[in-house]
Amino acid sequence: MKTFTSVSSLQEFLNPARENNKKIGFVPTMGALHQGHLSLIETSKNENEITVCSIFVNPTQFNDPADFDKYPITTTADIALLTSKQCDVLFLPNVAEIYPNGINNKTTFDIGFLETVFDGAYRPGHFNGVCQVVERLLRIVTPDNLYLGQKDYQQCMVINKLVALMGWNEKLTLHIGDTKREEDGLAMSSRNTRLKKEERLQATAIFKSMQAIKHKINASHIENLLVINKNFLLENGFTSIDYLSIANATTLKNIEAWNGKEKIVLLVAAFIGEVRLIDNLLLN
Repeated sequence: MKTFTSVSSLQEFLNPARENNKKIGFVPTMGALHQGHLSLIETSKNENEITVCSIFVNPTQFNDPADFDKYPITTTADIALLTSKQCDVLFLPNVAEIYPNGINNKTTFDIGFLETVFDGAYRPGHFNGVCQVVERLLRIVTPDNLYLGQKDYQQCMVINKLVALMGWNEKLTLHIGDTKREEDGLAMSSRNTRLKKEERLQATAIFKSMQAIKHKINASHIENLLVINKNFLLENGFTSIDYLSIANATTLKNIEAWNGKEKIVLLVAAFIGEVRLIDNLLLN
C-alpha cells in the first residue's frame, strides 16, 4: 500500500492510471476503521483496478468542537487493517492540505430539504461541512466509483445530492454498502470505542427497538409504536433521544400515516452517556 500526505504526490501517482483508463474506487473515512469500512474496501477492490482510502477527520462537519476533540484517532491500527485488505492507496492529508485557504473560507452547498430534518436539524451546518470535504476529496481523487456505508443513511443522500449539484452523475457512481453490525446487533461505528463497558451493553437497545418496530409496523398506530420504543430506549440506559422517526426512504419526509406500500426507513439518533449513536433500518 502506498501512502500519500499531499495532494500533489497523490495526483502524480494517480494521473498515469487515469490516462490509461484504469478504474479508481474511493472510500473516504475519518479513520478508527472497522469491518464496515473494510467491507467497502473489499468491494472496491473487486470492482476497480485501484482502490484509494482517505483518512481525514474533517473539522468543518463538527458543530460541537468538543466532539471533534474526542474523535478517536487510531492511525497505526488503521494502516495495519488497510494493509491486510491490500488497499492500494492511503491518502492521509492534514487540514492545511484539504483546506489551503483555511477552514473558515467555506463554500455553501444548497442541499435543500435534507439539511432541515433529522441530523440536518439537530446538527446545524454538519452536512454542509460534509459536502465541503467530500467535494474537495472527489476533485482530488476523481474516482469512477465512490463507496459509502448505509449506517449514515442521510449522509449518503446528501452526498448523492452533492454529486448531482456538481454535475458528476455521468462520471461517478455512488455505491451504498449494507450496515455492518456486531453479533449483538449494534451498528459498527467509530464512536463505539468511546462507550464504557456498561454503556456498550446498553447500546444494543437501539437494534432491539428497531427490530420491534419492524416486526410490528402496519398502516396504523405508527406514533404509538414510536412512543413505546422511545420509552424503551430511555428505560435501558439512553439519556436522551434526538429522534426516533419513520420517513419516506427516498425523500426523508416524515411519515405520520403510512399506506402500507410506501417505502419507508426508520431513523434513530440517541445519546448514551456522552456518546451520540445513530442507526437506521429499511422497514419494507
